[in-house]
Amino acid sequence: MTFPQTAKRALQVALVGVALTTSLPAFAAPTAAALATAGEIVKFSGALPLFNSLIPGVVEQSKIIYLQQNPGLAGDLNEIGNRMRTELAPRLNELTAEVAKIYAEAFTEQELKELLAFYNSAVGKKFVASQETVVNSSLRFAQEWANKLSEEVTAKMREELKKKGHTL
Repeated sequence: MTFPQTAKRALQVALVGVALTTSLPAFAAPTAAALATAGEIVKFSGALPLFNSLIPGVVEQSKIIYLQQNPGLAGDLNEIGNRMRTELAPRLNELTAEVAKIYAEAFTEQELKELLAFYNSAVGKKFVASQETVVNSSLRFAQEWANKLSEEVTAKMREELKKKGHTL
């Protein structure tokens, strides 16, 4: 066993020991009220529209597999895909419930109530409404920033390599 594996195993054992000898809220099963509040957070946080595209996306990916094998299946696959999207739609409740459980395990019931209050506040609603714009703008800026940094690093490396006698 290498040192990092040994250290990792020792940490795991220590964490299990702490969990068994102390009552940590993070390891407690969430209450029904915490799960209900967490479900509301999932709803108001703007996550549901993201989840809504998952089933259609999976169905479309599966259709592509069969269309690549036989493009003549398009009509039947469209019919089957439409039916499957409808049949699978209730399964989103599974995803929502599991995400709510993750929130309920990560936050105390009081913290969940505070989060829900935030999402129901004017600034919380504005936060959710502006997320797509803010994230897209941030990603665009980050890409431009990284491109400029790349040019700078490449030029600096070229300069350093020339100093060492390399011709480029």
